[in-house]
Amino acid sequence: MDGDLLSELLAPMRLHGVFHSRWSMRAPWGVAGAKEDCAILHYIQDGTCTVELPGHDPVELAAGDLVLFPHGTAHQLADAPGRPSVPLESLLPARQPGEVTTLERGGPGPATTLLCGGLHYDRAATAPLYQALPPVLVVRAGTQPLLTQTLENLAGEWVTREPGGQLVALRAFELVYVLALRACMAETSLAALRHPAVSAALLAVQTRFAEPWTVETLAAEAGLSRSAFAATFRELVGEAPMRHLTARRMQEAARLLTETALAHERISERVGYRSTVGFHLAFKAWYGTPPGEFRRRVSAAGGPRAA
Repeated sequence: MDGDLLSELLAPMRLHGVFHSRWSMRAPWGVAGAKEDCAILHYIQDGTCTVELPGHDPVELAAGDLVLFPHGTAHQLADAPGRPSVPLESLLPARQPGEVTTLERGGPGPATTLLCGGLHYDRAATAPLYQALPPVLVVRAGTQPLLTQTLENLAGEWVTREPGGQLVALRAFELVYVLALRACMAETSLAALRHPAVSAALLAVQTRFAEPWTVETLAAEAGLSRSAFAATFRELVGEAPMRHLTARRMQEAARLLTETALAHERISERVGYRSTVGFHLAFKAWYGTPPGEFRRRVSAAGGPRAA
């Protein structure tokens, strides 16, 4: 696994808002959260609980464990598997980024304290490989000291409520998010990152996407034959090498259209297209709209930054 590849994949992850809450729950309890358009995490500060989502076995969580839902997948938290639950929306109906709240549910049983966050990030900035992350990731207590320390500090910040707490929470959750993804990618997720040949090709796609790559040249970069490379890449990444390359190029093109005033011809060159017409056709096929219309929509919503 290439450490530089991990950095390249995770560096663009920037949060632009966090809704976080502290839950104080006493058994019996159960809360069901619907699918959300953000990443979600739950840190078990004290006690135990169970997380369930369709198609997966229940996961038992203990104090110090962290569970992360990179795609905001619907799930249920409860003191025990199969517990009747109430919708999160009925308990916390408005969960806007930047807001902080406390949720308490009373019962006669053991207590569990959780720190929960809805992490809003720029999906356009995430590496294409991010989409291959599983719906749920778990980091067990004590496996990542820096992550544990950051989570403990976040829990303490809740009590002290010092000035600047909103900015501190945003940056702290951002660090938690990246550390958790790094831990899971390195240990259990995405075998592509641990495969020396495929990781070499992924690094090339991530950082040198403007070069005139073909399956043959990517295979040479990986040190494999064309057929072996194509089969291994598809198996580990979940899509063909050239589609993954197109995803990276289109991601960068959208960023340049959004954040700069560069002419389409310049953008076309920067993302590896020798023909502006070819770039326009590829962009429209990918996003369903031509680059000019894409930029106009962005401009209407606030305008691009100067080049």
